[in-house]
Amino acid sequence: MADNKEYMSHDENMGSINISEDVVASIASAAATEVDGVGGMLGGNVSDLVGGKKMTARGVRVEMDDEGIVVNLFIIIRYGCEITDVATRVQNGVYAALEGMTGFGVHAVNVHVGGICFD
Repeated sequence: MADNKEYMSHDENMGSINISEDVVASIASAAATEVDGVGGMLGGNVSDLVGGKKMTARGVRVEMDDEGIVVNLFIIIRYGCEITDVATRVQNGVYAALEGMTGFGVHAVNVHVGGICFD
């Protein structure tokens, strides 16, 4: 395993299962972009504005510890969509995808709407 990445571990009878924060971020990003009304994920240095930790995947910042996962998503909403409705559906979708695929508890899915697209 790479030394510069964080991992969450499941201890099993035959050994441990380690899941990288990159994997968690990819799951979160894919689940978010599947929601109708999401125009994309923000990139760039947006992470400097909210905690300073570098984003793992485009538009996703992951914090993991032994107790669970906190995800910050930076999304673009399609023009004409109700922002709170889309953001709530993103939260629900990402939460379900992460818990279902990793088996870890999700403490929070924070959605930051940083733009609107017109396509």
